[in-house]
Amino acid sequence: MSQQRHPLFMPLIFVGGLIFGFGLGFSHMARPEIVLNFLQFEDFGLLFVMFGAAIVSGIAFAVMPRISDRAPLTGRPYGRRLKSFDRNVLVGGAIFGVGWGLSGICPGAAYASLGVGNVTILWALAGMFVGAYLQGYWRSQRAASETAAAGAD
Repeated sequence: MSQQRHPLFMPLIFVGGLIFGFGLGFSHMARPEIVLNFLQFEDFGLLFVMFGAAIVSGIAFAVMPRISDRAPLTGRPYGRRLKSFDRNVLVGGAIFGVGWGLSGICPGAAYASLGVGNVTILWALAGMFVGAYLQGYWRSQRAASETAAAGAD
């Protein structure tokens, strides 16, 4: 079912990304050394950034469904999308955590880090793209083999 999006959908997504990136740069969270200091329990400024984001998100998720029953730009009804907590979630979270700890940056902040002049972060971005590609390839191969095995029965 294809649904028509509001004409301001993509421009607002772009503006939201700019605000997010500016906030990461302004709070110095786009600097890997700040994140690594947090992970080594030397600088707890990242906690204030995360708590601030959690408070704003929590308010938005609590208030928006009471104001309107549908999202303003997509027209889709508000609802929770539950994902099962399984092995894939644990393994993916562990891999993400190791990558975050090694590079000191997560994917969103990596792009903002480019904006503040950290060109060496391109290595981490390349690793993220290669990892995502390999995971997609592995998953498609696994799905194909499961389909072939089911067809052989």
